[in-house]
Amino acid sequence: MNLNRRQVISGIAALAAGRTVCGLSGLRPVLASVSPAELATQLAADPRRPQYHLLPAANWMNDPNGPIYWRGQYHMFYQYNPNGAYWGDMHWGHATSPDMVHWRHLPVALAPTPGGPDAGGCFSGTALSDGSGRVAMLYTGVVPAPEDHATIRDGAHSLRESQCLAFGTGASLTNWSKDSRPVIADPPAGLDVAGFRDPAPWKHGDEWLMAVGSGIRGKGGAVLLYRSHDLRHWEYLHLLAGGSGSGDKTPNPVDSGDMWECPDFFALGDKHVLIHSTQGKAYWQSGSFDTDALVFHPERGGVLDFGSFYAPKTQLDHEQNRILWGWIPETRPEAEYRAAGWAGLMSLPRVLTLDSSGELRIQVAAQAGKLRQSERKLKLTGQEEEDRRRLPELQLENACGEVACSLRRGAEPCEISLFSDQDKDKALLTCRYDPSRPGVILIDDKAVPVGDAGPIELRFFIDGSVIETFANSAGALTSRFYLAGSTAAPIGVKIAAGWKSLSALSVWQISPISRDRLTT
Repeated sequence: MNLNRRQVISGIAALAAGRTVCGLSGLRPVLASVSPAELATQLAADPRRPQYHLLPAANWMNDPNGPIYWRGQYHMFYQYNPNGAYWGDMHWGHATSPDMVHWRHLPVALAPTPGGPDAGGCFSGTALSDGSGRVAMLYTGVVPAPEDHATIRDGAHSLRESQCLAFGTGASLTNWSKDSRPVIADPPAGLDVAGFRDPAPWKHGDEWLMAVGSGIRGKGGAVLLYRSHDLRHWEYLHLLAGGSGSGDKTPNPVDSGDMWECPDFFALGDKHVLIHSTQGKAYWQSGSFDTDALVFHPERGGVLDFGSFYAPKTQLDHEQNRILWGWIPETRPEAEYRAAGWAGLMSLPRVLTLDSSGELRIQVAAQAGKLRQSERKLKLTGQEEEDRRRLPELQLENACGEVACSLRRGAEPCEISLFSDQDKDKALLTCRYDPSRPGVILIDDKAVPVGDAGPIELRFFIDGSVIETFANSAGALTSRFYLAGSTAAPIGVKIAAGWKSLSALSVWQISPISRDRLTT
């Protein structure tokens, strides 16, 4: 299972019996001697904590849940543990933004209800306008269950998943009411499912359709398709999509590809796109959707991000662009992020489009440009020694900024790295272009597509301990780095080969979205 996303802590049954409050006041520090106020000071001074990405004031974050543009504001809900920086006791955290960049934290939107269908946790789902002035949330609730009645069972844990419904009202969406019973209590009869979660509904004519992540034991991952006229009564239709799995025997079916979680299905241009997550990565397929038979015919596919990026979710912005969000998990040991008091963050907003061949294109939303400070350019002279001498002038302070460069394709290999002043001999990230493989660039030795023609445009968004890299709007890779020390070292650029290929290089400091790294 990917990075503890669904790792069920042994005390889940106990957690189902009682609730906690959210925010710093509800945090249970790893060291009992650390007060919430002391922890807030620690978090605000942590140089590894991002400054312009969304993350909670403290504790654990994972999947984006139901991002929605509602009455002039963007609302982001997300998987959140109010008790500490580790997975467990899943709530829905809540933040709002006027522009998808500057965020304000609001109270928790959904909390498990003792004795209810979500007593063991409020798992992922979708928010949508129901057409009556309310926002509806379809989400997965879990409860402990005997193994013969469980949809999550891995030999150590046994949980029953069902699909639940809640409604929010008002401009701020801080008032929520839940249906007391699941709207889909059980998986389809006759299917031996390997997971049953993460509902993703959409409007289809005068009815609703909904994808639910699943898998068929012994067959592979699957997305189930349901239909409803009122969001409460759902009819199972058939599989929307499925895969064959890897054949590997793993305790958790997500690790083998035998369960697909976090599906999302939407129109894009004149095609439809399905995304899902499995085996530690998020995947996309584009193709045609038969709106009469309600069957999806995939034609193209690929990976959404080749690095630390999982469980993505999309929304429409106020201009009807399709925006992708993803969870950026930690890659350091659990003991370290528990002690740090925070874990996980949200990616920057990414705009999705399809090119003429049906390939998915990904680029950072233009709103992120609001945070740029003045541009500094490397003035290329064509004299390598002179250009190399001037390159150190383009350092980024506080590990907080953006680097953009453009490469000409040619016969010469090229290598560009990001490094810190702490250790100039160890790269934080390295990009290598080999003319013998014109369609890809190696980013930390992972082949990321860049297309076959034209210049290669690279953008690096560096923030505390994360780098989001975008290559030609054709591929992305998110990576983590954790520098030691109490201050953030400057970040620089190295060019080890291919100076003649470099046609432009610019850097920008990026303005933090809060004064104290608490992003609120």
